[in-house]
Amino acid sequence: MKLALVTAFPPSKVTLNEYGYHLAKNFAQNEEVDELILITDHTEEEKVLDFTAPNCKITVKNCWKFNSYKNVLSIYNCVKEAKPDAILFNLQFMKFGDKKIPAALGLTLPMLFKLKGIPTIVLLHNIMEQVDLGNAGFTKNRILQRIFNGIGTQLTRVILQADTVALTIGKYVGVIKDKYKVDNVIQIPHGSFETVEKPNFDLPEGPKKIMTFGKFGTYKKVEILIEAVELLRITTDHELEIVIAGTDSPNTPGYLESVKQKYEHVKNLTFTGYVEEEDVPRLFGESTVVVFPYTSTTGSSGVLHQAGSYGKAVIMPSLGDLALLVEEEGYTGEFFQPENVNSLCRSLENIVENDRYRRNIGQINYEASCSLPMEKVAQLYIDEFARLAESKTSLEYA
Repeated sequence: MKLALVTAFPPSKVTLNEYGYHLAKNFAQNEEVDELILITDHTEEEKVLDFTAPNCKITVKNCWKFNSYKNVLSIYNCVKEAKPDAILFNLQFMKFGDKKIPAALGLTLPMLFKLKGIPTIVLLHNIMEQVDLGNAGFTKNRILQRIFNGIGTQLTRVILQADTVALTIGKYVGVIKDKYKVDNVIQIPHGSFETVEKPNFDLPEGPKKIMTFGKFGTYKKVEILIEAVELLRITTDHELEIVIAGTDSPNTPGYLESVKQKYEHVKNLTFTGYVEEEDVPRLFGESTVVVFPYTSTTGSSGVLHQAGSYGKAVIMPSLGDLALLVEEEGYTGEFFQPENVNSLCRSLENIVENDRYRRNIGQINYEASCSLPMEKVAQLYIDEFARLAESKTSLEYA
C-alpha cells in the first residue's frame, strides 16, 4: 500500500503533531505499507524521522502552513503528484488554522479526495457536539456559541463526506450517527504511543515532581495546580517540584509567561517549554504524578495514554472525555472537582503520602495502555482501507 498521511509533524508546534509522529512510525513499520507519504506542515527544521522503516519508503512533503488560504491547493497538488492508494487525515477542527476561513477550507479536503476516487479516512479527534465552547476558550457569549455550533454542524457534514470518519471515543460515534443519520462512522481508539516493556515504578531521589503536560491557556489552566501544591506544602514533609511541560495554546499566546510572572515567588516551579520527542520518556519517568488541570475537555487525551505507557499515576477532573476514557479503556486515577484548589490539594496529598496507592494506579494505567498499543491502531486503519478498496472494487463490477 502507498499511503498518504496528512498531519502536523514534529518539530511542528501545530496540534496533534505528536500523534502524527506515532501514526507515521507505526505505519512505516507495518509490512502492508510499502511507501508512506507524509503531507506535513512546513517547518524550518527537518522533520523528526528517528525510527526504523526497513521495508518502507518515506517521503516528506512540507506543503501546508497553519492559517494559509493556499492549503487546499498545495495539499491537493501534493496528493495529485504522489498518487497514493489511500489517504488518512489526522484532524481536529482547527488543524489548518485558528482563523475561520483557512480552518474551514482545510476541512473540505477529505471530500475532494473522495470525489477524486481515492479511499479517504478522517481521524477526527474532537466533535463540536461535545465541546463546551465557553470553558474551551472559544466564547462565553451564548449567541456566538449558537453561531459556532451551527458552523460546526455544517463543517461536520462536510467531513462526513469522507469514505470513513474514525472517532476515538465510543460515545462520539453514537452522537454523530444519531444527529447526522450516517453509517460511515466507526470507533478506532486513540491507542498508546510507546509502551515501556518494564516501567520503573520507583521514584528517583530528590523532590517529588508534580507534572502537567500540554498546550495551556484555554481550558488547561495551571494556576489551580500551582496553588494546590502550595497548599499541600504547608502540611507535607515531602519536597515538591511543579513541572509545567509544554507551550501556550495557539489561542492564548503569552499565557505561560504571565503565569511565570504571577508566581515568580513560588519555589521549585519549572517551565520546560516545548518538549522534544526524545525528551518525553525522561519527563514522564521522573514524574511522581501527572495532573490534568482542565476545566473542560475537547477529545481523547494523548497525555493520559502517555502516562499509562510509563506506568504513572494521574489526577484528573471528573468530567467529559476523561471520565469516558476511564470507563471505556480501563484507566484509573485520583479525581478532583474541576477548578477547586482544595479538592486538587486533597488528591495530590493522597498520591504523595501513599506510595502503595500511587504504584497501584500506575500499574492499572500501564495495563490499560498495553491493551491497545499504536501498532494495533495502525493496523485497524489499514484494515479499514482494505475494506474500502474491496467495496469500491465490488461496486465497479456490480
